[in-house]
Amino acid sequence: MAQQQWEYATIPLIIHATKAILDQWGADGWELVQVVQGPDAGLVAYLKRPKQD
Repeated sequence: MAQQQWEYATIPLIIHATKAILDQWGADGWELVQVVQGPDAGLVAYLKRPKQD
């Protein structure tokens, strides 16, 4: 059995649209892993989903 592989994405979050942005990515199969402070004082979300072969 092969080990699960993941693909990752980083996306900027716009404060007034955070839920809509995350809902859209979630509908595409992405899971939120972490939100961190970006270099320009904005927020950046790290997401993952199973890699498709």
